[in-house]
Amino acid sequence: MLPWIQLDSATIPGDGGELRLKQRGQEFSIMLGANELMNSRLSGSEEALATLAQEKLRGRTAPTMLIGGLGMGFTLRAALSVLPSNARVTVAELVPTVIAWARGPMAGVFQGCLDDPRVEIHEGDVAGLIRSVNNRFDAILLDVDNGPDGLTRPSNDRLYDAVGLRASRDALRPGGVLAVWSSGPDPRFTRRLKDAGFTAEVVNMRANGKRGGARHVIWLAVKAE
Repeated sequence: MLPWIQLDSATIPGDGGELRLKQRGQEFSIMLGANELMNSRLSGSEEALATLAQEKLRGRTAPTMLIGGLGMGFTLRAALSVLPSNARVTVAELVPTVIAWARGPMAGVFQGCLDDPRVEIHEGDVAGLIRSVNNRFDAILLDVDNGPDGLTRPSNDRLYDAVGLRASRDALRPGGVLAVWSSGPDPRFTRRLKDAGFTAEVVNMRANGKRGGARHVIWLAVKAE
């Protein structure tokens, strides 16, 4: 078997740790310490984050979507495959080097999706962007941690606490959807979503879709009309 080769590393701004980009043949991995945040061979649940959210938005003209976390582009590519030509997708990525990886060593994984005219890259904190707008997005998709807690950096907790969820609710248009990816279940987060004024649905997904893999969780939280 081919060995893993570390291609690059990047420090997460603020109170985060170090991300490491590794490659083995045509396979890529992004690590944070001993945790593998994502792997280019496992994309099913990240793709479902976009497609399930879009199902909630059917019938909307020119929908606007915010994706928190660029990662390996799986959620973005899936969103672009189901959104109409007049949609707008903002991708908030905190780590500039991750954007460079997308245009450099992982360009084959991204398949040119960053050049889609519907896409805008926001280099900065998704939590700050959410707090700065009101009634702007039809969907907010969060895949910046391994679940509803600040794994990549502790300050990300503010995305998932009561104040953060109310900020996401206010940033959404009526009937908009907040979709959150997680590596596992969290009943307390489901309760927080409901307390923040969302109708919350929990969907269990396989890491690699119908081909199996680890069990992941997606919350689909809809703001009242």
